[in-house]
Amino acid sequence: MLRQIDIISNKVKSLDDVLKLVKVWRLKNQKVVFTNGVFDILHPGHISYLAKTKDLGNKLILGLNSDSSVKLLNKGPNRPIQNEKDRAFLLAALSMIDAIVIFNEETPYELIKAIIPDVLAKGGDYKIEQIAGHDIVLKNGGKVEIVDFLDGHSTTSIEQKIKQFKD
Repeated sequence: MLRQIDIISNKVKSLDDVLKLVKVWRLKNQKVVFTNGVFDILHPGHISYLAKTKDLGNKLILGLNSDSSVKLLNKGPNRPIQNEKDRAFLLAALSMIDAIVIFNEETPYELIKAIIPDVLAKGGDYKIEQIAGHDIVLKNGGKVEIVDFLDGHSTTSIEQKIKQFKD
């Protein structure tokens, strides 16, 4: 019997392992959904977003920005607050996530190109043309979905509250 800690740890995969999983899932006619992000301080907005994203298909792959990738995004001098290993571990504990792959680039374009998900999801007020990999997914007959965020929840607002307590 697998221990829960092993189930969690086994969700963090290399790209090669994710591609093998995707083949198996497709053989079972399961719809593969991909999303990505930093997920620095896990909060209700993240949980809501990931739950809605999982509802778009059967299997959810999360592309997680590595620590070096977060630096490329210029999120601020103190980001990421938690390292990629810790962020991946916390996210892997969520039942809606089936696999996590960490990427080093500024965007997950190469991941999306390799995986070719059935659905590419991104949160917020993006336009489809602004989402990395939208062209690949659409060209291959997939869908690109914008998932609404839960109002009033963001890592930036949590970071600001913490700073207020410090001052």
